[in-house]
Amino acid sequence: MGLAVAGNECWLNAGVSTDTGATSMQVCGPTLPAITSLKQWMDQMLFVSSNSYSFHLSGTVTEPATATEPEMTYKVAISFDRCKITSVTCGCGNKDIFYCAHVVALSLYRIRKPDQVKLRLPISETLFQMNRDQLQKFVQYLITAHHTEVLPTAQKLADEILSSNSEINQVHGAPDPTAGASIDDENCWHLDEEQVREQVKLFLSQGGYYGSGKQLNSMFAKVREMLRMRDSNGARMLTLITEQFMADPRLSLWRQQGTGITEKCRQLWDELGALWVCVVLNPHCKLEEKSCWLRQLRKWGEMDVCPLEDGNYGNELPNITNALTQSSSHSQDSLARPRRTVFTRAIEGCDLHWQDSHLQRIISSDFYVSPAYQREGESLLFNSQGQPLWLEHVPTACARVDALRSHGYPREALRLTVAIINTLRLQQQRQLEIYKHQKKELLQRGATTITNLEGWVGHPLNPIGCLFLTLTEACRLEEENCLEISDTGDTKPPVYQHVPVTTGSQDSGESYLSLALEVALMGMGQQRVMPEGLYAQDKVCRNEEQIIARLQDLELDPVLVQTLRKQCILLLEGGPFSGLGEVIHRESVPMHTFAKYLFSALLPHDADLAYKLALRAMRLPVLETTAPSGDVTHPHHLVSVVPSRYPRWFTLGHLESQQCELASTMLTAAKGDMLRLRTVLEAIQKNIHSSSLIFKLAQDAFKIATPADSNSDTTLLNVALELGLQVMRMTLSTLNWRRREMVRWLVTCATEVGVRALVSILQSWYSLFTPTEATSIVAATVMSHNTILRLSLDYPQREELASCARTLALQCAMKDPQNCALSALTLCEKDHIAFETAYQIVIDAASTGMTYTQLFTIARYMEHRGYPLRAFKLASLAMTHLNLAYNQDTHPAINDVLWACALSHSLGKNELAAIIPLVVKSVHCATVLSDILRRCTMTAPGLAGIPGRRNSGKLMSTDKAPLRQLLDATISAYINTTHSRLTHISPRHYGEFIEFLSKARETFLLAQDGHIQFAQFIDNLKQIYKGKKKLMLLVRERFG
Repeated sequence: MGLAVAGNECWLNAGVSTDTGATSMQVCGPTLPAITSLKQWMDQMLFVSSNSYSFHLSGTVTEPATATEPEMTYKVAISFDRCKITSVTCGCGNKDIFYCAHVVALSLYRIRKPDQVKLRLPISETLFQMNRDQLQKFVQYLITAHHTEVLPTAQKLADEILSSNSEINQVHGAPDPTAGASIDDENCWHLDEEQVREQVKLFLSQGGYYGSGKQLNSMFAKVREMLRMRDSNGARMLTLITEQFMADPRLSLWRQQGTGITEKCRQLWDELGALWVCVVLNPHCKLEEKSCWLRQLRKWGEMDVCPLEDGNYGNELPNITNALTQSSSHSQDSLARPRRTVFTRAIEGCDLHWQDSHLQRIISSDFYVSPAYQREGESLLFNSQGQPLWLEHVPTACARVDALRSHGYPREALRLTVAIINTLRLQQQRQLEIYKHQKKELLQRGATTITNLEGWVGHPLNPIGCLFLTLTEACRLEEENCLEISDTGDTKPPVYQHVPVTTGSQDSGESYLSLALEVALMGMGQQRVMPEGLYAQDKVCRNEEQIIARLQDLELDPVLVQTLRKQCILLLEGGPFSGLGEVIHRESVPMHTFAKYLFSALLPHDADLAYKLALRAMRLPVLETTAPSGDVTHPHHLVSVVPSRYPRWFTLGHLESQQCELASTMLTAAKGDMLRLRTVLEAIQKNIHSSSLIFKLAQDAFKIATPADSNSDTTLLNVALELGLQVMRMTLSTLNWRRREMVRWLVTCATEVGVRALVSILQSWYSLFTPTEATSIVAATVMSHNTILRLSLDYPQREELASCARTLALQCAMKDPQNCALSALTLCEKDHIAFETAYQIVIDAASTGMTYTQLFTIARYMEHRGYPLRAFKLASLAMTHLNLAYNQDTHPAINDVLWACALSHSLGKNELAAIIPLVVKSVHCATVLSDILRRCTMTAPGLAGIPGRRNSGKLMSTDKAPLRQLLDATISAYINTTHSRLTHISPRHYGEFIEFLSKARETFLLAQDGHIQFAQFIDNLKQIYKGKKKLMLLVRERFG
């Protein structure tokens, strides 16, 4: 394990000199923010004194004063046994699972300056050399120096020694803390178990907040570090962590509520399970250790709260020990397995062993090859070049590699990795041969089955990531001055070099780096079914992105480019075994993210291959309307949980966005190349089914095609326009909250393309826009002054656009007069024939489909444009659709009614006479009628001055037509309204009612016998409503 302090770490090797000989100790020193090197830090620590025994080191460490802290001195004691620190104590009192800075400082001081640390014999040897007087003097001086601390203990020990029957006298000899443990005693690095438990419990209680997730991952990393150092505390610390994870109270809560574990917590559980697989696959662990771990893992796995491997779908994956599960044959028994927890793979790993002779030879030697005479014909142990194969379930084989890496056997891990890759190559070659025989049949069916029962990307054991890391670690250039501390703390991307593959066969010219790229491409390109469940699907996406991020760290030199090209060609030709083959299953995991990386990597070196691969990857069969006929052979374990048109792909939105990203990348790269742009456009139109994503692509293409600092790219602009047109067609009959934005953008794009594009969308509007959109947005924008200036149109072009816009307007008005008539009239203003046609459309539609609001709006427009008689006609038509009840005195149409009557009055007596019967029929509100009556009597009619008419200029009488009819209707409305209001009147409305009667009296008095009619009306009220005494009293007071 070594010594550790919290914070950054820097490593060094040094000898430790003890009485038992020179040994090696690996320590990890602290890094302090203000100190730039380990040496400077060591120099600042002051060591007042230090003593070293064979198995004990003690000293006093002084930490210098800082700007905020005074100088502090601490006493430190360290016990060690057989090159391991077995216990530590320090006066600083810091509690952590790692050693404090003072323990580390004393250890490093002992390693770096052994000549300045006085070595002593064990204290028992020193005491043995003393006579009685010396021993008595030694004890008395010791007690005197520390009398307050040791005197009670010293007295107790003295009493027990003087008692012949005491327990202390039954044992020969006495303990010596400086003499070390017995050779038979177990020795291990010091680990504060209680502190480990407390810290894990604290981090879990924070639920992923305050950086607790990073802290727990740091503890997992420490476990891996311990395993790599072959420190027995690795498994011990992992057990302590697991116990706290299983005791997490949230597990029971989540189970009771039926909710899933949070994603951050789920990832921690995955790492926990993977670590246990590493632990149980330790190639040199003892059988009793493995048995102990197995019991513990089973105990945890049987607990109800133990998380499942893949949520509710944990039963679908094969056993870790099943070899060659790539075979399509599987029994029904394999489908009825018990639940699989996060520990199931570790439990299964306990059944694996390392005693296979072929496996032993693979990992033991770089030069293990088959004899030359055995290279003819088929072999399960070697390929045709004599290189060893390891024919095992791929994730299981990769788990072995991870275990070898994790337990400090990097060379062995590399050898097994090469054997696995050679096996995958052979399988890839044989699968290609099988496909060539089935190609014609599969292409005719247009579908295939999935033969891989589990995908390698997103797999709990992360097989591809494991192989890739094993290979790249062998090629990584270590940076110099690793003990120096970066001021910024930024991590630089790794730098790799080609390291030739060590092999016993002829020189292959391969490097571990090229193998890393090859195996990553093989794994990512594997055709695999989308797993069930949200978490499993999300994990596929995350793992894919992680592998691609690592691939992007590789600098593609000619060797890697050759590997890339070769593997891409194989993936394209790979048939149903490749996710990029010609035929894939409907529920196959899409290759968009992977293909985007391949496209960008290949483009500078082989553009044709890059486009071919990316275009092939654009498909998303799960969104096709009908399933291909090949789905009848869909294996039982792939059947969707909920029968539906589409399987339950929880990450579908993310997958579609990745498909869009791939398309956008190709569009950007194809700028200026008409043929490639056309091909990419066809792929987009065929494969992308989301209108919002196509709209995004259209916007991206438009942005790329119209840079601010240079001329527009016409080819890409046309692609943007075509995509925009497709969006219009897709969203024409569906609800989309961005529809108006889309329509406006399309007009902008068409304007940028040119006048022919505008003419085209105007002429084909019915397949792209609703009538309202076509008139109010499209045609209006096209005919705007800004558009004319933007295009610098000459007169014929302006006329052509105007003609198209007028034709569109009339067509829209015919189709939807209610919403388009006004826009049509506006657009046709400058053309008399078109304007008359639009007006006639309005008149024809007025009696059937148009509302009074629409007709009043158009009527006002007509008046504004100088057509008062047409406005009057439309207002009259509007009145026929209106009905105002007696109590609707705040109706929004009142202003329109008043305006219509004012218009009629201004036109003359005839128009007023024509509209009053319509008003009387439609309006039953007394106050509105009285307002109209009052306005008509204030001025003479006909003030509008219509040419060819003579007006008398006299005020109109209410005793004659047409106002007599209006007066009678108003009086009648007041009478009816009064009775209606009295039916449900309450005392608090009495005052308001009296004012209402006062207004009624004003109207009554306009008639010749009005005062008589009103008196009779009041008397009638007194008689009918005599029970409302208080109200009638108020009526008498006001009206007599």
